Amino acid sequence: MTGPTPTRPGDRPVRDDGPWLRTYRPASGRAPRIRLVCFPHAGGNAQLFHGWPARLPDDVELLAVRCPGRQERLTEPFVEDMATLADAVTAALLPRLDRPLALFGHSMGASVAYETALRLEHRHGVVPRRLVVSARSAPHRSRPTGLHLRDDDELVAGVRRLGSLGSEAYDIPELRELLLPALRADYRLIEGYRPASPPVPTRAPITACLGHDDPGCDPDDVQAWSELTRTRDFALRTYPGDHFYLAAHEAELVADITKDLEA
Repeated sequence: MTGPTPTRPGDRPVRDDGPWLRTYRPASGRAPRIRLVCFPHAGGNAQLFHGWPARLPDDVELLAVRCPGRQERLTEPFVEDMATLADAVTAALLPRLDRPLALFGHSMGASVAYETALRLEHRHGVVPRRLVVSARSAPHRSRPTGLHLRDDDELVAGVRRLGSLGSEAYDIPELRELLLPALRADYRLIEGYRPASPPVPTRAPITACLGHDDPGCDPDDVQAWSELTRTRDFALRTYPGDHFYLAAHEAELVADITKDLEA
């Protein structure tokens, strides 16, 4: 565990609290009003959310999920299945249940966030304030692509079809060798994921988000997240852009999530 280490003037204090969570403390230094837990996409990492804390209210604590096999956890083995991953994240969150939680997941992270929400609710009696799912079809409407079974070039091409965020790294041999195993492992995990049948709804309200030009998401399949909340509180938001719309529209997205946290 590291101590608070702001990297630029005005940054929030950041800690790696155990292997699973990178925590951005409230700027006020006080106990947070609510915690926002963020789950990255396949092949992604906690760095995806590094700009979010500066856009959040001072009393919101952001927790970015850190998966094995990348960044500081590079030498650790990958998680092989959804149940193991969601169980581990849920366990890491247990010391944080003294404040309300909201969950945000992008692409693969949306499914992990959903499974984590179910575990919090059914095993620990904690219903997240809101579940925000991004760029992902509802679990019972997802269609595996088999990309994890393709060769390296086809895997990279399949990811690039969705958008260009960070894909230039795969053109650098040293980075390609470093990053491809995590990407393939994540695709193997998400394409092997099978939700309960029928899918289990949560008592958390749900907001679903997608890019208008995302080739990997059918809007009707994203709308189907509305079937997985027991409340009538469901919203679908569309932003300009492709599968990685959240990079160019980070300010707008975080502002909308902030409104959700106030609801």
